[in-house]
Amino acid sequence: MKKDFTPTLLEIGPLEIYLARHFGFCYGVENAIEIAFRTIDEHPDKKIYLLSEMIHNPQVNADLKSKGVEFLQDTKGNQLIPFDSLSAEDIAIIPAFGTTTTIESQLKSLGIPIEKYNTTCPFVEKVWNRSEQIATKGYSIIIHGKPQHEETRATFSHAGQNAPAVVVNDMHETELLAKYIRKELSKEQFYKDFAGRYTEGFDPETDLTKIGVVNQTTQLATDTQAIAEYLKNVIREYYQLEDGKVQDHFADTRDTLCYATNDNQTAMKALLETPADLAIVVGGYNSSNTTHLVELCEEVLPVYFINSADKLVNQNTVLHYNYHTKHEQTIEQYLPVQEKVRILMSSGASCPDAIVEGVIRKLAGFYGVEHLVDELIETI
Repeated sequence: MKKDFTPTLLEIGPLEIYLARHFGFCYGVENAIEIAFRTIDEHPDKKIYLLSEMIHNPQVNADLKSKGVEFLQDTKGNQLIPFDSLSAEDIAIIPAFGTTTTIESQLKSLGIPIEKYNTTCPFVEKVWNRSEQIATKGYSIIIHGKPQHEETRATFSHAGQNAPAVVVNDMHETELLAKYIRKELSKEQFYKDFAGRYTEGFDPETDLTKIGVVNQTTQLATDTQAIAEYLKNVIREYYQLEDGKVQDHFADTRDTLCYATNDNQTAMKALLETPADLAIVVGGYNSSNTTHLVELCEEVLPVYFINSADKLVNQNTVLHYNYHTKHEQTIEQYLPVQEKVRILMSSGASCPDAIVEGVIRKLAGFYGVEHLVDELIETI
């Protein structure tokens, strides 16, 4: 059945806020949070650790810390608490992004039952399983992802158990990889260009003859599809293959794209068909899927990336996170002075609905109509 991606209109006095049809928590995130908080409630006397951030949302992570949970690593994988300081009596929760096979082994060697407290998203695990399936057929794995992202590191580790693997960040790096598929550049140059992003023993001369593409699930689905299609065409042309023979060198992995990420992005594209004055995207600043929603918006209209209602300082000033420079910046006169103000709004997969509601309430408060939000909620 065709999905409805029509945005929802919230009429709040002089404000017209159009909410994306799909936004906020996905199943994987909701499941991870539920497991984490249930674990805390069920084991009040135990030390509970999180491998790293549960999800890329500052409020959720702060809430977990306030309940006594400690983080073993930061988002880049740097150790905050040594693993050998843990005991078999402790609980270590694996976040929704998953983790590497090495870390899994380390925790198991301490007697920590990670399976019971593993919140890895099922769609991340689907990517790992698909990687394993095509590996058994002799394909090498090309991973489209941000090299330092927790999920990419985990997928690289799991894929690398079964096949040669290499990570590409974007189409530019994919085009560079294509030169090695065509054997236009030397093996030695490959090791420089992709340093730290290929599995041990990777040989570009033999390991790029038969490939499949999987992704970090929070990447832009259209980007992953474009990368896969580009590499498929490179393979077809280089080996002069008829359509029926392409699968001999290129695996079809379109079924690894995360439905939730895809729906949120498709809903954002539908939302952007609505004429508006500005867009607001809410989510964690280190959230990959949220950043991609901002990326889609900035091609069309002014967009402000915030992680809480507090960033809306007043009617004139907003603290906007510039993901290009990785810094917050103060933007003045972001709300137009006019009779009606039309705003497009969405949020990332790790952003609680309560934060989005807080942003809507803050905006309504600037116009003295916050009471209308309560009336609106009663009608929904």
